[in-house]
Amino acid sequence: MNKRWTVRDNVDDEVVKKLAADLNIDTVLSTLLVNRGINTFEEARYFFRPDQRHLHDPFLMKDMEKAIERIEVALAAGEKILIYGDYDVDGTTAVATVYGFFKERYEQMEYYIPDRYTEGYGISTQGIDYAADNGFTLIIALDCGIKSVDKIEYANTRGVDFIICDHHLPGAELPAAVAVLDPKRNDCEYPYKELSGCGIGFKLIQAYAEKHDIPFEEVARFLDLVAISISCDIVHITGENRVLAHFGLQKINTDPCIGVKALMEVSGRTGSFTITDVVFLLGPRINAAGRIDDAKHAVELLIACDESVAKEKGAMINTRNTERKGHDLNITDEALSIIDNDEELIGRKSTVVFNENWHKGVIGIVASRLTEKYYRPTIVLTRSNGHVAGSARSVLGYDLYEALCECKDLLIQFGGHKYAAGLTMEPENVEAFKARFEEVVSATIAPEQLIQQIQIDAELRLSQIEPKFFRILNQFAPFGPENMSPVFISKNVYVSGNAGLVGSAHIKMAVMQEGSAAFDCIAFNHGEYLPQLKPGVPFDICYSIEENVWRERRTIQLNIKGIRIGE
Repeated sequence: MNKRWTVRDNVDDEVVKKLAADLNIDTVLSTLLVNRGINTFEEARYFFRPDQRHLHDPFLMKDMEKAIERIEVALAAGEKILIYGDYDVDGTTAVATVYGFFKERYEQMEYYIPDRYTEGYGISTQGIDYAADNGFTLIIALDCGIKSVDKIEYANTRGVDFIICDHHLPGAELPAAVAVLDPKRNDCEYPYKELSGCGIGFKLIQAYAEKHDIPFEEVARFLDLVAISISCDIVHITGENRVLAHFGLQKINTDPCIGVKALMEVSGRTGSFTITDVVFLLGPRINAAGRIDDAKHAVELLIACDESVAKEKGAMINTRNTERKGHDLNITDEALSIIDNDEELIGRKSTVVFNENWHKGVIGIVASRLTEKYYRPTIVLTRSNGHVAGSARSVLGYDLYEALCECKDLLIQFGGHKYAAGLTMEPENVEAFKARFEEVVSATIAPEQLIQQIQIDAELRLSQIEPKFFRILNQFAPFGPENMSPVFISKNVYVSGNAGLVGSAHIKMAVMQEGSAAFDCIAFNHGEYLPQLKPGVPFDICYSIEENVWRERRTIQLNIKGIRIGE
């Protein structure tokens, strides 16, 4: 697939030079900082030295005082409290965090995760009925609820109070809950708006701990779970999230809770975990519990106090993840076959595929894979409870949610954000929806949005990659949205020695540039370039810089994102 190489706009040279001088670093590194909005020595020190004192006062969040007061009333009166959360990684880590903290201080608590297939996402009538029928008078809802206006009205009629802890965009009307914690509320002046659902839960227990003189260490014990939620829910790793992720990763790598430790062991990964490792090794396993079986197993793992129980749950969840992979690969192959054998579908600017027998738990993953392959807004549909359910994924810069708004008359419900969404419709509307969605996308997507983009941070000479440069570059981590691992371009490089294939599609080689040493490179899924990579033939590369560990030997490796020859 052809990709657009886009170099970031030039920044203010004077600011870059002054910052480089103040910090005694390469101007390429100061350019990276300025691109991240860091222009002064003090801002750089804040960025490079995350500190738990940088966390905001939780009581700055609208309704936090109300939430804590309602919890205090419940604890004093011996009320039964239900901790309610979504079935994905963010929801289950949020439930494990809040339940784990309060359960050590109060016995009258349970947790509840809605069933993905019978209840669907968010607050369910079934969940409210379970609470009311079993004597729960307070529900703390995590990672969901901000748009559940009708459900909260129903809960109020059944004598069940709600505290909502959500991070999604509110609708025009807020639910009539006792407290609604969401930094994205228009009337909330909380300084940081991009917390994960688990992050909101963390602020709740932080507030309770502050009010009751509980040492911060008792709250910080849950930072490994917060870091997992931040990583897997793809929220910004800036500001407060960067502080939480920094210390959460430290905990994952030095003192993870028993459940996380068990999950790390079954993942097969050795050495330190990065955000990327969490996303690709821990997140899918936690998600697999809810996709294939019951997300309560994930919570049971994350709150486990007994090592043998954690290992048993970890092994079971790992098995479910293996099953998930099988469904994922089979359905992806079937979906690719549908597209490749339909000339009309191939020529469209959107992809919508439907098979009533596909497993609902993996259609989001399949949608992501199809988007990678064809690079256009994609929706995968299957049958679920008499309706057709779908999972949607978008491409860089295209607002998928807005496109679905144009199709809302054909949908029972939908929700999500710019790049990912879920939807439900009646079976008889599938064909009309396919046509409408293609019509909307065709009219609103820019041609360049249908070509995958590699965003390059700066041009770099290979000779600039020396130990100090790499050491400072590593301090930009943890990497993630809005703070991605920098991508550099180096021009007129040459193969040093021989280039060869690893597997069927990856290139392993060393490259050098005039005046530089040779650097080992890995170029995933670039095998088609191998015949052209001959000694003495110049080409350009864009890449990120990483550390490769092989048999305890550490070397700098270039992870190549793109190759250009003869342009």
